[in-house]
Amino acid sequence: MQRTRRFATWVAAVLIGWLALAGAAAAAPAMWRVSGPHCQIYLFGTLHALSPKAQWRTPLYDQVLAEAGTIWFEADMGTGDPATLRAILQQYGTDPTTPLSAKLSAADLDALSREADVSRLDHLRPWAVALMLSMRPALAHGATVEAGADATVTRAARADAKTIRGFETLEDQARMYASLSQASEVRYLTDVIHARNRPPITRLPVSRLAVPRLPFRPDGLEAEWLAGDLARLGPELVGEMKAGNPGLYDALLRRRNQAWVDKLLPELNGTGVELVNVGALHMVGDDGLPAQLAARGYKVERVQ
Repeated sequence: MQRTRRFATWVAAVLIGWLALAGAAAAAPAMWRVSGPHCQIYLFGTLHALSPKAQWRTPLYDQVLAEAGTIWFEADMGTGDPATLRAILQQYGTDPTTPLSAKLSAADLDALSREADVSRLDHLRPWAVALMLSMRPALAHGATVEAGADATVTRAARADAKTIRGFETLEDQARMYASLSQASEVRYLTDVIHARNRPPITRLPVSRLAVPRLPFRPDGLEAEWLAGDLARLGPELVGEMKAGNPGLYDALLRRRNQAWVDKLLPELNGTGVELVNVGALHMVGDDGLPAQLAARGYKVERVQ
């Protein structure tokens, strides 16, 4: 039971997103303005976990945040009480019939056993273990969810009594992972297991849990995000995911982005200013939010 409670707390952190890196340089992460007849929606690609010393906010971002009446996030973390999170984990993150060890090849199982106690993970589905292992790079850099862009902006929005909206619920996000085919789940996990330069795994205290990043060549991602360098971010992350694990790409990015665009279209026919804060990968490529909204005929300008 104690293990389940710890894991449920972790799920609350990881389900809201899937990029986690530290950063401390002066920053200008990418942001776009989408213009409707009487409404402007700004799209900002976030990192969900950051070093407390990260300096990413700019005068333009703060101006948009001040003007926006509605602030969007992938999901509202405040909606998940511990009992609900435990139920979500039990329903979507565990497999009572087939143990994890039976889903992996002998070589992959051996590699995993060198990083973690498999007996403690054997009841979990591959996607849940992949997310857990993906946390380690962020922890190594001292990143936390509390210092991340999403949590920082959420606190500011609540303090200013902004309207906060989420595209999804925590259960929606767990269901998305659980909808993956077993082949995509296992590929996701084995990509994480075999990622290069991984330090030995240690016990992960709840106080240091952080949102995971995706296991696709992470070197330089922090600097690229801070510089708004999507030319490199796209091929290195989205491109590799799309080619190497199309099932994960389709579920994690393409279909979710389409659903989010459908929710933003009515807003663009309204009035005022709104600000969308979602993981940076959702801004990249032909299936990214800026490209999809431009394809719908809206004026989309990169402003940062």
